[in-house]
Amino acid sequence: MRSYSRLNNVAGWVVFGLSLLVYLLTLEPTASFWDCGEFIACSYKLLVPHPPGAPTFLLLGRLVSLLSFGDVTKVAVLVNGLSALSSAFTILFLFWSITLLAKKLVLRRPGLHDDRGLEPTLGQTLLILGAGAVGALSFAFSDSFWFNAEEAEVYAMSALGTATVVWLMLKWENRADEADSDKWLVLLAYVIGLSIGVHLLNLLAIPALGFLYYFRRQPTPTWAGGIATLVISFVLVGAILVGIIPGLPTLAGNFEVFFINTLGLPFNSGIVLFMLLLVGLIWVGFRQSFVRRSQLLNTFMLCFVFILIGYSSYLIVPIRSSYHPTINENDPEDVLSFVSYLKREQYGDRPLLYGPQFNAQAVSQQDGAPRYVRQGDKYVVAEHRQELIYRDEDKMLLPRLYSNDPRHIQEYQKWVDLREGVKPTMGQNLSFLFRYQMGHMFWRYFLWNYAGRESDVQQAGTLWPTETSQGLPERVAESKARNQFFAIPLILGLLGLFYQARRDGKNALIVGLLFVFTGLAIVVYLNQPPIEPRERDYTFTGATYAFAIWIGLGVLALADLLGKVVKADTARAGVVTLLGLLAPGLLLAQGWDDHDRSGRYNSVDSARNLLNSCAPNAILFTNGDNDTFPLWYAQEVEGVRTDVRVAVLSYLNTDWYIAQMKRRSYLSQPLPISLDSSRYAQGTNDYLPYAENPSVGEVNLKDFIQLVGQNSDLLKVSYGEGGPTLLSFPSPTFYLPVDTTAVLQSGIIPADRRNQLVEKMEFTVGKRAIEKKSLVILDMLATNNWKRPIYFSSTVVPSDMLGLQPYFQLEGMAYRILPLRDPNYSPKSNDDGYVEKTLMYNKLMNQFQYRGLDNASIFYDENNLRFPANYRDKFVRLANAYLANGDTATAKKVVDKCLAVMPDKAIPYDYYTPQLVPALVAVGERPKANQIMDVMTSRAERSVAYYTTHNSALFDQEVSQALITLQSIYFAAQQVGDQQRASKAMQTLGPYLQGGR
Repeated sequence: MRSYSRLNNVAGWVVFGLSLLVYLLTLEPTASFWDCGEFIACSYKLLVPHPPGAPTFLLLGRLVSLLSFGDVTKVAVLVNGLSALSSAFTILFLFWSITLLAKKLVLRRPGLHDDRGLEPTLGQTLLILGAGAVGALSFAFSDSFWFNAEEAEVYAMSALGTATVVWLMLKWENRADEADSDKWLVLLAYVIGLSIGVHLLNLLAIPALGFLYYFRRQPTPTWAGGIATLVISFVLVGAILVGIIPGLPTLAGNFEVFFINTLGLPFNSGIVLFMLLLVGLIWVGFRQSFVRRSQLLNTFMLCFVFILIGYSSYLIVPIRSSYHPTINENDPEDVLSFVSYLKREQYGDRPLLYGPQFNAQAVSQQDGAPRYVRQGDKYVVAEHRQELIYRDEDKMLLPRLYSNDPRHIQEYQKWVDLREGVKPTMGQNLSFLFRYQMGHMFWRYFLWNYAGRESDVQQAGTLWPTETSQGLPERVAESKARNQFFAIPLILGLLGLFYQARRDGKNALIVGLLFVFTGLAIVVYLNQPPIEPRERDYTFTGATYAFAIWIGLGVLALADLLGKVVKADTARAGVVTLLGLLAPGLLLAQGWDDHDRSGRYNSVDSARNLLNSCAPNAILFTNGDNDTFPLWYAQEVEGVRTDVRVAVLSYLNTDWYIAQMKRRSYLSQPLPISLDSSRYAQGTNDYLPYAENPSVGEVNLKDFIQLVGQNSDLLKVSYGEGGPTLLSFPSPTFYLPVDTTAVLQSGIIPADRRNQLVEKMEFTVGKRAIEKKSLVILDMLATNNWKRPIYFSSTVVPSDMLGLQPYFQLEGMAYRILPLRDPNYSPKSNDDGYVEKTLMYNKLMNQFQYRGLDNASIFYDENNLRFPANYRDKFVRLANAYLANGDTATAKKVVDKCLAVMPDKAIPYDYYTPQLVPALVAVGERPKANQIMDVMTSRAERSVAYYTTHNSALFDQEVSQALITLQSIYFAAQQVGDQQRASKAMQTLGPYLQGGR
């Protein structure tokens, strides 16, 4: 036994070391896109990220960040390394879990028994360890898990929680007959509690663990016992998911409101009394376990307490929030706002088991849960969350087709044949569940990991062994993410599944339940809409983890199949292990180039460049995670341009964020917001409708903001008898008076633009309701008096720019608002912003960083290709501005710089690139211009031909981009007099312009 145990431990650590080495070699050196920048910043300074937070992750991230020893550029790689380390430990526990299960099969001890006293032979030992290595390494190098291991996100640590609880439960099963075996269950409960502070995914392992417990304690299991076990497991999941996580803080909040509002006690008295009551009830529970001599009750109470101890990491959220840190999402500083934070109420909810279908019409609404705020010495109701009421006939069981968003309805049509105004049938409802939510959003992801992946293009399918690259668009055929595994890991896993099911049905059921509940059950619970901003495969790594167990056991199946060919146990173990290692070997070889992020700096460079686009003490409006979170990282961790105040437009619809913007942050003074907080309170001025007043041709912005501040009756409109009374705006046309003398004296006007200065800025906001975020922008424009520079990121959608585009000046990657009207502005053109050439030249040519964008060996996926496209657009704008001024020498420098820092081999030409053609021709580079047009025309034609004949409904974005590219080529060729190339582009483009598609 000692020999096997020692070899098992050594082999496990070898697999751990190999996995960790791969992860560290391919680790991203800085903050990647999406939530990573936010998590690194919040780890470094223990700030409050988006709900529901991840306090365990943040605390551990803070600890590893201390190893930077003051070098802030090392913080990101250290927190990324925490994910790599978590992933490697996941592989270690997976290895040991597979060997625990494999040993039972090899020693012919199926079921659940204590086999620690049995010593395998050398051949059996090699076979068991080979199974563990093949299964663990296959998961280690699977697409989704490897992706999570490279960045500072919660999913790697969440997988560690799942792997740990499964391993602990298997360890308990081998020791269940010992008197102190329940200590493993208590440790398992503590890990679950800690994992709550990372992500809730590992709670879905509880039903599988429940069956493992039932089978071990019940020698003769029955169907009734199995059903009871399933029900109890669901109750436990619900008790933690609803009863403990938001339930206990909700009860504490109810105590708080009652004791303060009813009994007049000071704030926090209710919380103290609730905690005393909770501790008292726990004491009573333990007392009863001793009185009744109930080991089961005592173990249950210990598990409950240790879950609470692990869950207590969440206390950091209100504690840190009370200090008003620079990132403080939802401001959960008291128990009531903390409950809202835990429940993710800002994101709304989706129907799960019963609810309305997509064309249901609300018949009324009712007040939902109140939102309390402190006022004086009481809690007062700030607003009631409104709940829509639908007719029963408009509801259905398991509603999948629920969203009435027009974009979602359009996407539903791609999967289900729906008719407007007709209630979908249950068959259509289930069709969407099985075809899209399960088929497209789960099985496709699963097969990416173990069969093959077509490319990194969103909606890309599975790459089967019979498929070739012939006829594919270059973007797909040459994608580093085009990974061909020949379905070998999938086949090996299916062999392991059938082998375990035949030899050890109970444990096969447990692994199967783990697969179902961490995969398909999540699909049902999430009820995903038909549009996602990115692929969501990272959500389902629990299922690929469970399948990896079967991949490992597939080695045993191979040994069984080769039993008559290779007689010697040791030789057979060696042969099947080598054959099995083909699976992780393929995964590693195929996946290396698209998972190697070691030279990628694009996200942080884009943040630095955007911040450095702004003048000192600027205000910068952004919109979206990839616009904002890298900026937060750059400012909070590396201290880049902390004088610039980043204002996230979507958050400006909330009162808590506006309140934060009215406070100082580092070198940035409070934003110039004049309206009182009562005018921005949630439920007040959430939107201002357009109510036409023919006598008002245009609205003075300063007067309008003053009237809003006074809650003036002049702006109030009522909607129906008993309906709400709202402030409105009487005309879509606004104007802002400009003190031209003061503006000129301020020095913000470029010398060559003085003749463009206007005495009043006129702009049209449209007739849609003004959201709170737009009201904030208008308030700042009226209040600022040009004292602080105000910018929009160039990635902000035009609908959020309030018609201010005629007054934009393009400065780097941002538009500055100035009281200067661009004489060349045209609403039909996409070229917003006057190009101030000297300023733009200095930023694009001298200040900005483009690290790695010229390196063809670095993999840039779709998200990473969007920001370089913005760079190309700005280079084009600058080159054309110099050409219009007759300065071809400088225009050539700009074009050469663009092509040098972002060559086609590294950053493939995009739809902005053809706009370089006129500049290239003008500076004497016609051969290069022709080469660009020829290459791009060929690519666009192949793309259109492929996607329009291969499920075009899923790839309409790719078709649109190809058509836009052809249109850009056509205009560029026309501009330089190249009729041949213009005609060639039009041949493909023409049918679509005529509505032929």
